[in-house]
Amino acid sequence: MFDVHVTNTSVSFCSERNRVPLKFGHEITTLFSICRVCCMVENNSGITCQGVGETPVAVAWTWPSSLSYKARETRMIEFINLLCDEWKHFEKIGHPMEIGYRFILERLHPLLNKANMMHSDEEKMPYLAALVCNASFDIALFDAYSTLNGIKAFDCFNSKYMNHDLSWYYEGEDASDFIGKYPEEFMVPRDEVPDKLIVWHLVGGTDPISEDELTGKEPDDGYPVILRDWIKRDGLKCLKIKLRGNDEPWDYDRIVRVGEIAVETGVEHLTADFNCTVHEADYVCRILDKLKSEHKNLFDMILYIEQPFPYDMGKNPIDVHAVSERKLLMMDESAHDWHYVKLGINLGWTGVALKTCKTITGAVLMLCYARHHGMKIMVQDLTNPKLAIIPHVLLAANAGTIMGVEANSMQFCPEASHDEARIHPGLFRRRNGYLDLSSIGNTGFGYRLDEIEDAR
Repeated sequence: MFDVHVTNTSVSFCSERNRVPLKFGHEITTLFSICRVCCMVENNSGITCQGVGETPVAVAWTWPSSLSYKARETRMIEFINLLCDEWKHFEKIGHPMEIGYRFILERLHPLLNKANMMHSDEEKMPYLAALVCNASFDIALFDAYSTLNGIKAFDCFNSKYMNHDLSWYYEGEDASDFIGKYPEEFMVPRDEVPDKLIVWHLVGGTDPISEDELTGKEPDDGYPVILRDWIKRDGLKCLKIKLRGNDEPWDYDRIVRVGEIAVETGVEHLTADFNCTVHEADYVCRILDKLKSEHKNLFDMILYIEQPFPYDMGKNPIDVHAVSERKLLMMDESAHDWHYVKLGINLGWTGVALKTCKTITGAVLMLCYARHHGMKIMVQDLTNPKLAIIPHVLLAANAGTIMGVEANSMQFCPEASHDEARIHPGLFRRRNGYLDLSSIGNTGFGYRLDEIEDAR
């Protein structure tokens, strides 16, 4: 009754520039591309509907490499175009999670192998990068399905709409844990989904946190530059601190300096992101132990530690129990799908940070698996501007995170969302430390795309 199949897909790209550089790991980025997918679906009655999905082409964190940024981005865009053709001819009928799951199993892996064979003399594109390339198609499919059926995108995860319970998606002994269960059971009850979320601000590795760090090259565009000004303007209560992960004195000092500003300005929570560059648990433990000894108040403000270790957990199975005994430890880049969450549990990880850019299908399966096994949930940003922020904040609102959502596009590329902000002002300007989701519509992802385009 509710099932659909994809009849057509199209893809387009736009380029955006960061107003200030964004550092991830060893790489600093200023330019990036955004992929938009339009997906047409049809139900059994012949009724059609179009959905839209947007995702930044996240080169730096999905494909860390010595290859040039341009070379990797070109390969990812080439792969997105291959995916577009593959989705057009993927004739599975069903619920979007069912279709998305089968596409990953049946098409994404073989297509990635094919793409890498086309560049056999070059470095292979990682699976994580391929997932991000696929995400806009998956998001657009959910948007089309839920719009056609007149419901919100996150209201379709129950027995009314789904053809299979969760046991169909998992394997072996894991499947038996989910017999008769649907994703809705692991989400916030529909009548309790919040329309405001506390928001995390990213303190980037190259961001000036005080006036003595200014170089004179900062933009004069009306937006804040130093940390205190951001905190004052947006009423921030949560700060995420980007660290180097290979410079222990610098990382410790950065936490202390940001932490002292946080205390002075009324910020309540901190988290530290080591950018996947740490290769042994003791590095993180030494910093945390020193912080607890010398600045106990700052140690107590740290809500969790995010992804210190290499994102390819299969190749880097580091035992992290020592870290998670000190603080909640969130998988992020290494949480490719629920299989990696399972591996992470065995290695000592205690939480999962979800991202819509790894597909809604994958995020929901990780959410259910993690919550069933007692792990905590966060939703982290990808510097999501434009339409991309809407599925992102809706995932956080429906997943039920430990503390709101990270959203930083308003720091790094606010003008990219100029048109969208006219219709959704509360999503692109943080006020009193919160994002306001009340402008989001009631079908699909609630983009209100026609109104955005009319406002241009």
